[in-house]
Amino acid sequence: MGTMFSKEPKKDDASDVTGSIGPILRSHDDTNLTDADLALARNAASDVLTRGQKDVSQPWENPETGARGSVTPLASTYTSEGRTCRDFLASYVRGTNEGWLQGEACQQPKGSWEIRNLKPWKRS
Repeated sequence: MGTMFSKEPKKDDASDVTGSIGPILRSHDDTNLTDADLALARNAASDVLTRGQKDVSQPWENPETGARGSVTPLASTYTSEGRTCRDFLASYVRGTNEGWLQGEACQQPKGSWEIRNLKPWKRS
């Protein structure tokens, strides 16, 4: 599997992906983050959403690549297709590259959160 934003597939290493993390929509390759970086960011998103606290961020870091960041839930939950969902922002820093990703996650019937969308954040 390639990076979240790549067009070329790479070997899939799902060893660090949990069952609560769903498929990610792929987009532009302008983050320079690896699959492992993104898996850690997605896990942080799932963790902070599961706790359900207000005004709390969850840090993430990949010591192998030096990438790091945090995930912060936005606003309140809402209902989409009968599921409880919430938007979030994830920051990242890797070398001289830094930025934000925006995402959407929805709660599964058993309580875990599935990341439905994750893409570069565009300021409006």
